[in-house]
Amino acid sequence: MIDGVLVVPLRQIPDERGKIMHMLRVDDEHFERFGEVYFSVSYPGVIKGWHLHTSQTQNYAVISGMIKLVFYDPREDSPTHGQVQELFVGEDNYCLVRIPPLIYNGYKTCGTKPAIVANCATEPHDPTEMRRLDPFDPSIPYDWALVHK
Repeated sequence: MIDGVLVVPLRQIPDERGKIMHMLRVDDEHFERFGEVYFSVSYPGVIKGWHLHTSQTQNYAVISGMIKLVFYDPREDSPTHGQVQELFVGEDNYCLVRIPPLIYNGYKTCGTKPAIVANCATEPHDPTEMRRLDPFDPSIPYDWALVHK
């Protein structure tokens, strides 16, 4: 696990009308503060990444579909410096993933339907505190290809 990344299983409450999908509450011990909430819709096979925030913490929950969420730790003073981590998140693994500042992250939509990713960020979007890399940038040792094991 990349130092500072937190995965919290989330509760779903189904009934005959549908379901409630919890995400984040102000009284959760891992809640920091509210900046903005947005939803990102990605089509199957699309890769969104790499990016990191210099001060914003992201809180992701995939409310529909599945993604492969990947992290890379470039922080030289971190115990997980240079490590890569993969998580499969969404309908089959409904959870909140807290991504601290200075961690590169990206995701690839898996399966046959679009994924809807909710992000409750600690700060409103500010392009000046964000760094982006091409998903295939060789400085991050990761291959997005499907692995047949």
